[in-house]
Amino acid sequence: MRTSIRVLVMAGVMTGALIAAGGPAQASGQVVISQGHVDVVGVAYEDGELNLHIHDGSVEPGVEREPHEVKFQVLPEAETTVPANPAYGFLGNAGDPVWILPQVENPDLLWAGFGAEEIEPGVFQNDAVQVRFWISAGPGDVAVYTEDAFGLPSEVLVDTGDGLPDTVTLTAGDHLHANWAFEEPGHYWIVVSASGRLAGTGETVVDAGLYHFQVLS
Repeated sequence: MRTSIRVLVMAGVMTGALIAAGGPAQASGQVVISQGHVDVVGVAYEDGELNLHIHDGSVEPGVEREPHEVKFQVLPEAETTVPANPAYGFLGNAGDPVWILPQVENPDLLWAGFGAEEIEPGVFQNDAVQVRFWISAGPGDVAVYTEDAFGLPSEVLVDTGDGLPDTVTLTAGDHLHANWAFEEPGHYWIVVSASGRLAGTGETVVDAGLYHFQVLS
């Protein structure tokens, strides 16, 4: 319970800062990433603390950045339309425009993933870290989902259209790629947390960050 309260307080502070800063105005000075392999949600456990970060593999060598330091750009080339298949109904109406960062690497777009390679097995109970999406502000909804070998949705990990929070469970050593879909062009701000219960003590450790996406048309 204390973990949930702490995250909600952090989320409230971040959202308040966002409103006070006037949204996109806060983006000045941020590192802009629009192409290449990036673990948008990277999780590490170091020196007794859980660390939520961005692993930026778009530069050599790769570097770690704090979420608030980065603006992810979804380029116009990401625009497509919602398929007629009802399995894609969570993205909107068939034929509507949607901007998708694909699960499969496209060198012209951002290849966005989740990474828990820096978590050693045995650190957390069940080797599990919970990544929660708490608050989203922007011109439309955001969905994160995986597709199967036939190109159909296999799991919707995040859907701000049906309410938050949504939870993605990462296992120690995991590396996951998914589709990140945005309904409208504009600026999106998402509060994300990571938490895990330590196997040795039962203590819950947590970290949170504010993420910024800009969808271009």
